[in-house]
Amino acid sequence: MKIEREKSGSNINIGFVIILNILSSICIVMTNKWLYTHYHFPNMQLTFIHFVMTSIGLQICSAFNVFNPRSLPLKRMLPLAVTFCGFVVLTNLSLQFNTVGTYQLIKVLTTPCIMSIHAVFYKKSYSTGIVLTLIPITFGVFLNSYYDVKFNWIGVMIAGVGVIVTSLYQVWVGTLQADLHVNAMQLLNYQAPMSAALLVFIIPFFEPIYGSGSLLHPWPTNVWLMVMMSGCIAFTINLTIFWIIGNLSPVTYNMVGHTKFCMTLFMGYMLFHDALLSNQIMGVASTFTGVLIYTHFKIKEQNQAPKISREV
Repeated sequence: MKIEREKSGSNINIGFVIILNILSSICIVMTNKWLYTHYHFPNMQLTFIHFVMTSIGLQICSAFNVFNPRSLPLKRMLPLAVTFCGFVVLTNLSLQFNTVGTYQLIKVLTTPCIMSIHAVFYKKSYSTGIVLTLIPITFGVFLNSYYDVKFNWIGVMIAGVGVIVTSLYQVWVGTLQADLHVNAMQLLNYQAPMSAALLVFIIPFFEPIYGSGSLLHPWPTNVWLMVMMSGCIAFTINLTIFWIIGNLSPVTYNMVGHTKFCMTLFMGYMLFHDALLSNQIMGVASTFTGVLIYTHFKIKEQNQAPKISREV
């Protein structure tokens, strides 16, 4: 009876964090879209603000004893911070050299890339059922973006490297929490300021650092209010991402990401009157079906695990 209560409480926590991540992600997409569309606020500098505010938020949490900060080895943390910055840079370059449809289609390769990294370097295998869920998900993303898919060698190479770097970042977020015996807050508390510091050196190569279109531009008060709101939401997103990857898996986080993609399309249609074509509706249905099938197999595997351990 006690085990069942613990399991039920754990499921509630998982559900709460996933829902919080989805809602926060949709909110930040809409907030950032407003900043980019109406004011062309610099993307990478906004990411810098996100990690600065995440660092500040974690310091406040630490001051109220929400978690105990840990000193972590620099040689283990630096690759994590570098891959995050690589993810930011390559995402921006990919969107610069590729259409949105091409970007989305190549991005879906992140999940099989993570599975491959796990299989080759961590000897972790996935059931056939879970692997097959990639078919409806990939097909759904294709339906959503095929009308906007245009390939060029430079764009494909950048997007491909971006997939590898993103996959490494997500895998390391999970493995470092396990290897260093830290929780999401302790790991993020170390990585956030490090990533923000690295972005200071990277931003000047891609965005103006003063004058029009820079962070130092005299933006209106309502823009700064939206930026601060975006930063607060980013704190929640970063924390829940680390929690989901550390307590579940990078693959599960990607499935949550596909759900967010589907919901963002509908929110864009409702709030910004973005066009939603019939093929996109079918694509959302296919992607969401894949996510539901993955959830079914994942829950089934988790329910079988205790039985196997008891039999052994």
